[in-house]
Amino acid sequence: MNTIKSFVHKWVWLMLIFFCIAGLIYPKVGIAAVICMLAPVAVSIFSGRMWCGNFCPRGSFNDILISKISRNRKIPRLMKNKWFRLLFVVVLMGAFAVQLSFAWGNIVQVGQVFVRMILITTGLSIILGAIYSHRAWCVICPMGTMASWVTQAGIGSKGKNVTFDKQRCVSCKLCIKSCPMEIDVLNFKSKGEVTHPDCLKCGECVIKCPKDALEI
Repeated sequence: MNTIKSFVHKWVWLMLIFFCIAGLIYPKVGIAAVICMLAPVAVSIFSGRMWCGNFCPRGSFNDILISKISRNRKIPRLMKNKWFRLLFVVVLMGAFAVQLSFAWGNIVQVGQVFVRMILITTGLSIILGAIYSHRAWCVICPMGTMASWVTQAGIGSKGKNVTFDKQRCVSCKLCIKSCPMEIDVLNFKSKGEVTHPDCLKCGECVIKCPKDALEI
C-alpha cells in the first residue's frame, strides 16, 4: 500500500496540469474538479487528512515542484488562526457558490466556474508555497479545512495516525522541522500518536526520524 501511495503521490500532480490546460480548451472538463473537492472530506471520515498528504494533485504539485523553489519560511500565524480559516472558507466557497448559481443550467459555464476556481487557488498555492512553506496553501485550503473539522470530530479516524515508539525517541525535534504543516509532532509523544487534525499523514516526520521512532 505504501508503494502505491508513493507512486500516486509522485505522479498525480500531472493531473492538475492536464486539468488546467484541458479545462481552458474544453470547459466541460472542469466539472471533474468536484471529485478532488469532495474527496478530502470524504476520506477524512476514515483516515483524517490522508488524501491531502498522499493523493491530492495540488499537494503532489507542491511537494514535487514548488518545494524546489520554496524559501521555507514560517507560515504566518494569521493563516493558522481558526477564525481566519473559517473566514477564508466562507469567502472563497461563498464566491464559488454565487458564480455557480449564475452559471447553473449551462454546462459550459459551470465547467468554467470550476476551472477558474482551480486556476485561482493554484496560483495562490504557488505564491504562498514559494514565499513560505511549500505546503502553506494546505493550511487555508477550504476543503482541507473542512477535512480537518471532520478529523477533529474523531469520526472513524483512529488507528490511522503517526505513532511514537517512546523508547526510541530522543526528542531531537527533527520531526517538527520536517513537518510541512509545522505541527509540533513531539508534543504528542506522551500521547503515543499524533492526533493533530491537520496532520497530512505524508510521512515526512517518519522518514526524517533518525531513530525510527515514528510510523504510520
